[in-house]
Parts: sequence; C-alpha cells; structure tokens
Amino acid sequence: MASPFHILPDPQFPEREANTPQCGGSFPAAGLHPRPAWLKVRFFGGENFQELKRIMRGLELHTVCESARCPNQGECWEHRTATFMILGDVCTRACGFCAVTSGKPAGPPDEGEPERVARAVELMNLKYAVVTSVNRDDQPDGGASIFARTIASIRSLVPDCKVEVLIPDFRGSRAALETVVAARPDVLNHNVETVPRLYRQVRPGAIYGRSLELLRRAKERAPEMPVKTGMMLGLGEERDEVLQSMSDLVAQGTDILTLGQYLQPTREHLPVVRFVHPQEFAEYKQMGQEMGFRHVESGPLVRSSYHAFDQEQAARNNS
Repeated sequence: MASPFHILPDPQFPEREANTPQCGGSFPAAGLHPRPAWLKVRFFGGENFQELKRIMRGLELHTVCESARCPNQGECWEHRTATFMILGDVCTRACGFCAVTSGKPAGPPDEGEPERVARAVELMNLKYAVVTSVNRDDQPDGGASIFARTIASIRSLVPDCKVEVLIPDFRGSRAALETVVAARPDVLNHNVETVPRLYRQVRPGAIYGRSLELLRRAKERAPEMPVKTGMMLGLGEERDEVLQSMSDLVAQGTDILTLGQYLQPTREHLPVVRFVHPQEFAEYKQMGQEMGFRHVESGPLVRSSYHAFDQEQAARNNS
C-alpha cells in the first residue's frame, strides 16, 4: 500500500544499505542530529481546516489532534477528519509522552458532551468517527457511561456513521469495559503505548498486564468487533522487546496494530532516544502480519486514529 504521508527523501539515507542495522539497530539519537527529513510534513490550513476549527470551538469540543499536538492535524482536518476527545481536557494521569494537560479536573464530566459530539459529526458529514478521552480516575466508572452515550448519540443522529473508540484502561474495571462494549462500537482501541520495561516512566499509573487483559476481555465479549492497539517507537525499547509485545498482543486476539515514531511534544516530556528509520517500520509491519494481526499500520507518522477508516476496512477484508 502506498504511503499516505507527505514524506520527503532524506539525503543521508537515500536507500537502505545492505549493512544497515535491522529493527532495533543504531540510528542518530535525538539531540545529536536534527529531526530527519522523513518526519517533515506539510502544513494544511485551508477552508476545511478553518471550518472544522469553527465547529469545534462553536460546540465547545476538544480534539486529541490539538491537545496532543499531533503532527498530522493539518492534513486530517483539511480532509474533514478529527478525533474527538471527551470527558474534558484535563487528564488525571501524567504520562511522560503526552502533551494533554494533567491535573485535577474542575468538575464532573459534561453530560451534554455526547450530543454535541454527535452534532459535530453531522456537521462534518462524517462516515467514520473516532472518539477518545482523557483518563478520568476521579469518576467511579472512569467515564465509560459518557463513552456509551456518545456512541449512541452519534448512531441516533448519523445512523450510517461508524464509530471507533480509543479508551483508557478504566483501572481494570470489568463493569466499565462492559458498558463501552455493550454500546457496540465498530472498533475498540486501547493503546499499550510501549514495552513493559518502560512503563514506569512512560505510563505511570498504568500496568502492561492490565492493558493486555482489557484487550483480551473486549475480544472475548465481542468476537466480531475489531480490537486495536498501538505502540510508539523511539523511547529506548529494544527490537526483541517490541517483537515480544507484538506477540503478547496477538495472543490476546488483537486485530489491528499501529506503530509510529514517538515525538517529544515539549522539553518537559520524555526525550526521543532515537528516530526509527522508515524501513524498520516496514519490517515490523511484515513481521506483524506474519504473527497474525489482521492489519498492521506502521510508519514514522502513524498514529492510532490516522486513516482509521482504512485500517478498519483492511482488517475486515483480512478476516
């Protein structure tokens, strides 16, 4: 499949040489060299971009595109796609990689948010909507009921629109997961983000085994529903650790895997240990397909919700 990214050729790496290290090998470390050319993207700020911005502000909605400083925001918004972020814009956790504001939310979740998200989906004329959230560990159900209501509101207002949800771990609550799965999202995503050795600094408050269990339970509860997860590379993980995590994820019944380059959002966040070459991502994609994932989206600028519709279609076609 052709790359969807606006990638410029890197004069340092015109081709992958035969003796270039394979996955997990040594490439220029962050801070020693400027960001490589394959991570440069074009800025899009046309009419669609401006219209989506007006819709989001007018309906008082948040997007992970903005809050997480996604490098693909311009392209996605110009193509009238966005990932809605519900449950407010303050996260109760402080992950080392994430640009979303962390702290204590000012109040309970906004009960009117699900209907406003559905209205935005209608105004944007979406056929595929992605909904994620901050962590809300201050809520008994972690915000699961708002997820369920958002799915129902979109289906009520825009019946033909498919809905993918990217959920937190709900602190391992089976009841919270059941609430979301019972709402019948078209795809359920929960990102493990990194290898277990790096969890303490990358995902404090999260547990690798708990995330695996969530994915397994979701698939057992709704076998026909594609289950998806994602990982960032470039945080210091080793090749064998990535492959072991991929094996762990396949064992839970995970259908779709996304792999992308970690990019440091601010100097206060974890540094990039190295920039992973596009060819390495291609190798991980091939190995993931051989392991049994129904679809693997792997590349420097891949994010879990980027071209999510295409990922879902590919997974169903390979079922």
